[in-house]
Amino acid sequence: MGLGKGEEGKEILLSQIGELMLSYLYVFLISMLPFIELRGSIPVGIITLHLSPFLVFIVAIVGNMVPVPLILLFLEDLEKYLRKYPKIASWMDKLFTHTRKKSEEKVRKWEYLALVLFVAVPLPGTGAWTGSLIAYLFDKDVKISTLMIFIGVLIAGVIVLALTLGANSVLP
Repeated sequence: MGLGKGEEGKEILLSQIGELMLSYLYVFLISMLPFIELRGSIPVGIITLHLSPFLVFIVAIVGNMVPVPLILLFLEDLEKYLRKYPKIASWMDKLFTHTRKKSEEKVRKWEYLALVLFVAVPLPGTGAWTGSLIAYLFDKDVKISTLMIFIGVLIAGVIVLALTLGANSVLP
């Protein structure tokens, strides 16, 4: 026994809504990934998945911010636990030394503004994850750091959105 026209329409609509929700979930999850963050999720959402630029921007910002308070609140405990393993401890030493060298002068001079600017520049090696690591390494206040990283993520999001929309307008 087949579905009636009304039931068939509902099935199609629900299927389309489900696909759309999965597409936005994909953008959200990409935004949470270190090194990729919203620099990757916004172009994927707009160019590849053909989603609404405004909604992609909002979802990418939220997804990019989810890890920030978790990193700031729990990295110290995680670091203590992971340092029990010599190979991981060695890797962490290299990462922390590199991050300190890269940011120490700016953080000492500009304080929290350096955090905003560092996160706002949408280049490899910058972003919310690295900004959170810098805030942790320099023992910055969690609430203020979260706010400054959020401002940086917003700025980066606007830059990436503008570049993506520009690129999308010239692509075939």
